[in-house]
Amino acid sequence: MNSHLRIALGLAATGVPVLPLRRGKVPFGNCPTCAKNVCGGRPNMKTPGPCACPHPCHAWAAATTDPHTLNSPQWATAWRTAAAVAYHPGGAGLTVVDLDNAEAIGWARESLPATRIVPTTRGEHWLYRGAMQGANGVRPGVDIKSTMAYARWLGPGSGTMAALPDVVRALIVKEPAPVRPVAVAVPAPAGGGECPHRTPTYLDRGIAMAEQRITDASSAVHATVYRTFLAVLSTHGRCGCLTEAHTARLFTAAQAKGETVRHCTDAWTNALTTLGLSHV
Repeated sequence: MNSHLRIALGLAATGVPVLPLRRGKVPFGNCPTCAKNVCGGRPNMKTPGPCACPHPCHAWAAATTDPHTLNSPQWATAWRTAAAVAYHPGGAGLTVVDLDNAEAIGWARESLPATRIVPTTRGEHWLYRGAMQGANGVRPGVDIKSTMAYARWLGPGSGTMAALPDVVRALIVKEPAPVRPVAVAVPAPAGGGECPHRTPTYLDRGIAMAEQRITDASSAVHATVYRTFLAVLSTHGRCGCLTEAHTARLFTAAQAKGETVRHCTDAWTNALTTLGLSHV
């Protein structure tokens, strides 16, 4: 039996989903049926799960614990030419902190709880119990390999595996992008009269209510942000009340709910267009 297949079957028997890697430590390319992912391959989707294709041609999503699949004729050629064995950490309920150099290892020793360590060619894999979303480049020389990712099998390592700490989960949480408020250009009141909304109390109360409406949204955040922007502009968009400080408050509230600057800008622009203010 091929040595890589023997290792893979041993791992699969312990509940670790495995797949072959070709030269260069990369997965096998799509089979003719799945070329250019016309099959809707799982790696292009937003949820983890096995690939329905009988060939090992979908990277992490091809990883399996099924010995019949691993021994199938569709996988035979891959195992004969495989350069290494990989596994899907998230599928095994694990997270790998991939430390690519000495500086990254030094950071881990100072910042992360001790756990099982597997030496790699250039650094170390620190393994934790618990799965999370994988991400590359979370800091210099550090990648996270867990859900929807694969890691090369380099042996069991040494040390007692610890539970996945919050400090590792926090590595993939991005800081909110700085708010770039959209300046609202609206016509002055007809005849140059005083704006009826220019009293600080009325305007501030309206902006505060709009912020709260966005903050309280528990679902359909995109739609809530758009409707709120539309309501603010329908009341204050034609008289010149709104300033960049007001739009910044609305954008900040939206970004705190996960909206990007682009989403905010698009929603604001669409609201202006709906109200016939986009030409100004």
